[in-house]
Amino acid sequence: MKTPDMIEKEAREVLASMPETLSPKDRAAIPHMDMPTQDPKERIRNMSEVALGYTEEEALVEASRCLQCKNKPCVAGCPVGIDIPGFISRIAEKDYSGALSVIQCSSLLPSICGRVCPQENQCQKFCTVGKMKKDVDQAVGIGRLERFVADHEAESASVPEVAPETGKRVAIVGSGPASIACAADVRRAGHSVTVFEALHKMGGVLSYGIPEFRLPKRLVEKELSKLEAMGIRFERNVLVGRTRTIRELMEEDGYDAVFVGTGAGLPKFMGIPGEDLVSVFSANEYLTRSNLMKAYDTEHSLTPYFHSHRVAVFGGGNVAMDAARTALRLGAETVDIIYRRSREEMPARKEEIEHAVEEGCNLRLLSQPVEILGDENGIVKGVVIRRCELGEPDASGRRSPVEIPGSDYTVDYDTVIVSIGNASNPLIKKTTPEIETNRRGNFIVNEETCETSLKGVYAGGDIVLGAATVILAMGQGRKAAAAINEYLKAGK
Repeated sequence: MKTPDMIEKEAREVLASMPETLSPKDRAAIPHMDMPTQDPKERIRNMSEVALGYTEEEALVEASRCLQCKNKPCVAGCPVGIDIPGFISRIAEKDYSGALSVIQCSSLLPSICGRVCPQENQCQKFCTVGKMKKDVDQAVGIGRLERFVADHEAESASVPEVAPETGKRVAIVGSGPASIACAADVRRAGHSVTVFEALHKMGGVLSYGIPEFRLPKRLVEKELSKLEAMGIRFERNVLVGRTRTIRELMEEDGYDAVFVGTGAGLPKFMGIPGEDLVSVFSANEYLTRSNLMKAYDTEHSLTPYFHSHRVAVFGGGNVAMDAARTALRLGAETVDIIYRRSREEMPARKEEIEHAVEEGCNLRLLSQPVEILGDENGIVKGVVIRRCELGEPDASGRRSPVEIPGSDYTVDYDTVIVSIGNASNPLIKKTTPEIETNRRGNFIVNEETCETSLKGVYAGGDIVLGAATVILAMGQGRKAAAAINEYLKAGK
């Protein structure tokens, strides 16, 4: 593992040897810049950001690797359509404010997306450099460059222009990524926008779901402040579906259109014996206590958390990695991530898995929890685990886990965190039955406009897609905003 000083030294040496004019062959030969990170032994003792970000020299080297392809294949992989070669070329010219302007034409959340989006499965997946090297990890570090620009220009970021007031009013339900993207684009068109959030803090999953060490909350607050500067109103502690229904927002409060971006916040459980024990948590609750309520700050937070020693995390996605790494920072001595497939099939980002292992989390693979054992006080004392082997690929293309009869064994734990996915909260559907949903409770929308079965009501993000990424949710928010703007322009 390279230290930040080693990476910085490498960047300076590359810049010093770089010819003034770069041919495509020269660019392809430039080494990929690693992301500097905190030392694993140090970072598990704090909540500070793990990835430290590129220095200017490192960003200039990485930007010089971009071939500036005429057909821009990377843009096709970006759900919000950022002009990626455009902003990278400006970095190479040291025009950082220009680079940010290019990004902000499509996204108001570059400091967030640059940190948490799975670029390796989106824009970087289509990068020509990565394809030339037959390794997506060698693609141009698009997300890292986006983060660099956002951080470098943090104090000079301008507020997007807003068109003259139209007199139309739009309600946005939820304040996560899809809602933020939709609110920004609708407001740019001159419509009045109010965002309703059920919790006491805005940001949705950005605030309660992603740990401080991956996404500092000051960045979320800063990005949201841009929306407030645009004239968008935020109403906290309003549970739409209970405090106000969709119908009431439109018929009594006078909103001309509604966008629902409430996410998928209803945790799933496995249905195995022992899930009702005291120290069994959903990853949602565990992370919310830490991220939103700062339970780790024991001197100032009034929110308690269970002091764990041996933790089992069920699942293999990004949320499971977040929960496991949070448990370490909250003082756990042992954290096992129990997953029923192999490491290759884990849906979490490769980087997040690597960081978890570096920090001391154990991967207990090809393993299926079948029972949680409790003591006389109703507290977890262990988990019965059944070994698995991989069978034929399932509908997702991953090989299915097959349990091995008679292979059960027991491991001692005092805490279990279940992280196997989320379902949609049924509250809005119950109070607005006109909105059609599928069997999983996700809203059914028009793929082109994101409009639901209820006229004037649109939806996007996890409430439609199920558990998705920040940038995919933003893409749906932008699509819905374009449709809402057309709907209101036509006189609804």
